Amino acid sequence: MRFMETPDTPAESAPESPAEVTGVAAQNWAKASAEPHYRAAVVDLLGALAYGELAAFERLAEDAKLAPTLGDKAELAKMASAEFHHFEQLRDRLSAIGAEPTEAMEPFVAALDGFHRQTAPSDWLEGLVKAYVGDSIASDFYREVAARLDADTRELVLAVLDDTGHASFAVEKVRAAIEADPRVGGRLALWARRLMGEALSQSQRVVADRDALSTMLVGGVADGFDLAEVGRMFSRITEAHTKRMAALGLAA
Repeated sequence: MRFMETPDTPAESAPESPAEVTGVAAQNWAKASAEPHYRAAVVDLLGALAYGELAAFERLAEDAKLAPTLGDKAELAKMASAEFHHFEQLRDRLSAIGAEPTEAMEPFVAALDGFHRQTAPSDWLEGLVKAYVGDSIASDFYREVAARLDADTRELVLAVLDDTGHASFAVEKVRAAIEADPRVGGRLALWARRLMGEALSQSQRVVADRDALSTMLVGGVADGFDLAEVGRMFSRITEAHTKRMAALGLAA
């Protein structure tokens, strides 16, 4: 799971940083974690991200089997390795704060596995679009959440959502395929729209199923979203999706 920037607009997809960091976002983990509900929410968030990275590693390794060339296969293997490194960082962080990593991940297995079952690509190009567009929607959501976390947790979350190199690789391959056969563009555009809906639903389910996370996000602890900000957040996510589609040469 990672945030992938378009080659032409490397920073526009990220949420705007506030002029002055206040509240929990201005604290470190040692201070912020004194609030039990906040600590529980962070454990949930890191558990969800850790399983997402582990699933991304497995999926990229599987997608490599569909690669048309040895070079493409090697590129995906390298990206899969980067995803596993992200997983290790999250697992180690969970252990460091006194949480059992497997227990922290377990509540999110069904939702994330369900998402991947429902969006299994049928070919190489659909796999690239899913990694570039689909996963990035969920990552955008987590980046929005990260802006409201303590400084230590925020730094880790943003690091593991970093691009593994898939962005420019996917854009190059998908654009070349559309140029070779323009009919491919229509099929991939429909696929990307489906991914948009499924990814947003999956993100919402992950939060709704966990009381600590949902309470944090709506302002019970930390600096949560109000209803107006929720609307603006989804507008930013939709805008970032539109830009990625444009980078691929697809209509949103």
